[in-house]
Amino acid sequence: MIDYIKGSIAELSPAELILENNGIGFRILISLQTYQRLENKKEAVIFIYHYMREREDIELYYGFATKDERELFELLISVSGIGVNSARMMLSSLSSEEIRQAILSEDVARIKSVKGIGLKSAQRMVLELKDKIVKGEGTDSSELFGGAARSEVVEEATRALIMLGFTKQAVTKAVQAVLKAKPDAKVEQIIKSALQMM
Repeated sequence: MIDYIKGSIAELSPAELILENNGIGFRILISLQTYQRLENKKEAVIFIYHYMREREDIELYYGFATKDERELFELLISVSGIGVNSARMMLSSLSSEEIRQAILSEDVARIKSVKGIGLKSAQRMVLELKDKIVKGEGTDSSELFGGAARSEVVEEATRALIMLGFTKQAVTKAVQAVLKAKPDAKVEQIIKSALQMM
């Protein structure tokens, strides 16, 4: 499974990107959110969602400038009736934060304002995702903790704790508590301290 592709931007439009890596040009479908982050850049790291529809023999790459946007995309497509195109349209019409806020505040009208999202789909989205968003799903946990410098350390610790069998909600809460007490804790310190709390 491909997690990300790092390469030079060969072509960029508001809907897709050609990312060249080792002489191979990857055609990647993107949202307007990602496009805005990539404008005027020559190189990029793109987080990938590999989509396959076997019946029609379709294989596509959806790409995101941040893990946070990819996690929200995956959460959106988990809703019955919301496909990859509808999710990409949402991420092009609203920011990730606006989508989360609309779901949390049950703002069906805001969600329905996105092209291709009807009343029933908007209501289902609120119903199915509200609790998950409250629990921190669909958010890259490293985004919650002070900037890029810390994100790798936090991400590594978070991933290790989730692999040990803890829920993302419990891990995020424990890691936040550890970092509040020791803002510059190393990976091992975060894991050990978090384990004592859970």
